[in-house]
Amino acid sequence: FALFKQHGLSVDLIGSAETNVTVSLDPTENLLDSDAVAALAADLEKICRVKVIAPCAAVTLVGRGMRSMLHRLSPVLAEFGRERVHLISQSSNNLNLTFVTDEAMLDGLLPRLHELLIRAGALRTDDAALFGPSWQVLYGRNPVAVREPWWKKEQARLLELAHPSPVGRGLEAATPRYVYHLPTIRERARALRALSSIDRIYYAMKANAHPAILHAIAEEGVGFECVSPGELAAVDGIREAGAVPRLFTPNFAPRDDYAYAHQHGVPTTLDALHPLQQWPELFANREIMLRVDLGRGLGHHDKVRTGGAGSKFGLPLDQLDLFVALAQKNLTRIVGLHAHLGSGILDATHWAEVYGQLASIAEKIGSVAYLNLGGGLGVPSHPGEAELDLAALDASIAEVRQAYPQYRLWLEPGRWLVADAGVLLARATQVKRKGALNYLGCDAGMHALIRPALYDAWHEIVNLSRLEEAATTLYQVVGPICESGDVLGADRRLPETSEGHVLLIARAGAYGESMSSNYNLRDLAASVVIE
Repeated sequence: FALFKQHGLSVDLIGSAETNVTVSLDPTENLLDSDAVAALAADLEKICRVKVIAPCAAVTLVGRGMRSMLHRLSPVLAEFGRERVHLISQSSNNLNLTFVTDEAMLDGLLPRLHELLIRAGALRTDDAALFGPSWQVLYGRNPVAVREPWWKKEQARLLELAHPSPVGRGLEAATPRYVYHLPTIRERARALRALSSIDRIYYAMKANAHPAILHAIAEEGVGFECVSPGELAAVDGIREAGAVPRLFTPNFAPRDDYAYAHQHGVPTTLDALHPLQQWPELFANREIMLRVDLGRGLGHHDKVRTGGAGSKFGLPLDQLDLFVALAQKNLTRIVGLHAHLGSGILDATHWAEVYGQLASIAEKIGSVAYLNLGGGLGVPSHPGEAELDLAALDASIAEVRQAYPQYRLWLEPGRWLVADAGVLLARATQVKRKGALNYLGCDAGMHALIRPALYDAWHEIVNLSRLEEAATTLYQVVGPICESGDVLGADRRLPETSEGHVLLIARAGAYGESMSSNYNLRDLAASVVIE
């Protein structure tokens, strides 16, 4: 350190270990031309081995109580794990955590960190009193057009549905209750059917298998993507709606599941070597689809990313040649390729990229006629987020189709079709203050809607009983389940809310009722459909 002082250089950050000391020099505070650095290194080499790393950048996370936040920063730490990190430094005042990495990493790293921390990640909040208006609101040239949700016009009707009705000498609980708006689902289905570049739409019915929803989707000419015999059977129950095309795309399913699909004449997708290696007679002289892993995953959370080595889905490309050889030996014909990288994707060019990659693989196989571009069409949930641009999606796919016109294209959205159409009604049960936090309890917990607890999903929450009143109080909205993770929404600013007020949780039409349970032996949420 005496040598640093001798050369007039001020150390910025320090990291030490048993065998080395790493320091960073800030060029805004030091004259760091090549001669100065070389002179310092020459003097340091008299007492130690020296390695100079440049150019670097310091990325600092700033916030109160940084040490206590580390458990919420695991996605951020994982992101740094993908980069070359030379130094990590935490301030003694517990206000910041700094990572020194290669400067070349910044362009890709900073947007990902912003997404993880601010837009949809560990520290996400839409409380304007804390962060103020977004950059897009303040300076964006193209303000985001926001459609008024259907439930605002249906306030009176929804409040009526949320009130208990007399049954005999008691009362039938009216909340928690899912309410589905079929006109919204039909509108979404028609928008997808209007895509000129896509030949067929399949609804990923695991998102919501309510019979009325399945009927409405079938009537709009949309097929069904199924992942279990139970889902295939549910579609059988609506066949009176017309000829309903189906796909069977299981994952790590038992042998009997594939046999069931064959017995019912449903096209089947494989995504591993095991079925052809262990059950070749089951697929002999049959046509199949093959789901491949393109090596990367997308989505707002690890649990919705379905690509890459960390995901259980898809055949790795380094096993493709062996899979094709097994299929040829078994007289199994690969007629389709499928890839699905994750959910919640709002980049309209994504599916065109998948198209190009699948087409290049299909050309090598030679027997492929269909390309399934997967789903994952994103639904914006936070204020200020733009909706997925379907016109841009259509145009980008059409452009790639000029190079590969020989393939029929399929798309299999799930959440995009039904999320906006569903809301979850709940009733406020208790209010509690602990320290600086206000807890607002309701009768809908993670047993009714597990998405927030499972993968940090964000849902808008409003006080439907006081919908037009000013939001003045910051609440932690929680449920009745005996788990610390039973939080439906953190830091939600609502009008002052009391026991009995009706809360509405928006965009709950997908993966809400279908993933609900009787955990803590609580009843399942009821559901109702409105036109």
